[in-house]
Amino acid sequence: MNNNSYEKLMSFKKKFPHSVTWFRLKKHCEILDKHLNPGEYVQFICAGQLDPKPFSFFNTGVLAITNERILVAQNRFLIGYKFSSITPDLYNDMQVDCGLFWGTLCIDTVKEKIYVSDLDKESLPEIETSITMFMTDAKKKYNVKMENE
Repeated sequence: MNNNSYEKLMSFKKKFPHSVTWFRLKKHCEILDKHLNPGEYVQFICAGQLDPKPFSFFNTGVLAITNERILVAQNRFLIGYKFSSITPDLYNDMQVDCGLFWGTLCIDTVKEKIYVSDLDKESLPEIETSITMFMTDAKKKYNVKMENE
């Protein structure tokens, strides 16, 4: 299946140009696309620095919301890659911090916290809304499924 995550990311970058992201965005999207399940597709995608430190400009990666889960992908500069999957049952909550120029998103899961920093502060409401709406709907479906079993 030919996925268009890179094109969607370029749309996000055009709409919110002040997010701090460096080269290799296509490589990060390739990692993300490689881990999509059959029938899974990207609904929303953004890029930023995958750490909690503002002004840490050399840890670029992508965060995507699919029809099934949240994915975080990063192609490492020299060897390998880093990939995380957050399913609705592992999601706890989210925190958004907005600074003078950029913002940071913290997704709290059962096992860890995932940070995406140096996001264009104008993009924060759209990212938060996309994640919240997806998780609210997914958790409802998950709870109904659990009750029926």
